Amino acid sequence: MRIVVAITGASGIVLGQILVEELAKQKHEIHLIVSRGAEEVARHEEGIDLSKAKKKAFKVYDEKDLAASLASSSFKIDAMVVIPCSMKTLSGIANGYADNLIARAAENCLKMNWKLIVCPRDTPLSLPALENMRKLKIAGACILPLNMAYYYKPKTVSDVNNFFVGKILDALGLEHSLYRKWGGK
Repeated sequence: MRIVVAITGASGIVLGQILVEELAKQKHEIHLIVSRGAEEVARHEEGIDLSKAKKKAFKVYDEKDLAASLASSSFKIDAMVVIPCSMKTLSGIANGYADNLIARAAENCLKMNWKLIVCPRDTPLSLPALENMRKLKIAGACILPLNMAYYYKPKTVSDVNNFFVGKILDALGLEHSLYRKWGGK
C-alpha cells in the first residue's frame, strides 16, 4: 500500500514513529510529513528521535511544500493517517483550510474517497473539537481517538502504544500482532 503518515504537534509523537516502523516492516510505501509542531513536541517528549522514522519512509515532505506530489489528487494513495492529530490540524482538515501539505493531502483523501484516519490527541475535548470531528466523520474520515482499552491487560507504556498502533493497522485492514484482540468471554 502507498500510505501517507502525517505526524503533527500533539503529545504522542512516539505513536507516529511506531506506526512508520510497523508499516516499514510490512514493506508499505510510506510518504511522511512531519509538521514543525511535531518537531518541537518531539524535543520535549523523552526518547523521540524522528530521524529513525524519516529514514524508514519512502519519501519525507516539508509541511509547507504545497508543490509536492502529495498536494495533487492525481497522486494516488491508498490511505492517510494523521497521528497524533493536533486540534489545529483537525480544524484545518475539517474546515477545508488547506494551508499546508498535511491538510491538503487530507483534503485530497476526502474528495477522492480515499481512506483518511485521524487520531486526535487531546483531552478534554472542546465543543469546536467535537464539531470538527463530527464534520470529518460526515465527510468520510475514520476518527480514531487515542483512547486506551483495558481488556487486554496492558502492563507497560509500550503495551498501550502498541494497542493504539494496532488499532490503526486494524482500520487500514492490515494484519499485526501488536495487541491481544478481544476473544469474547
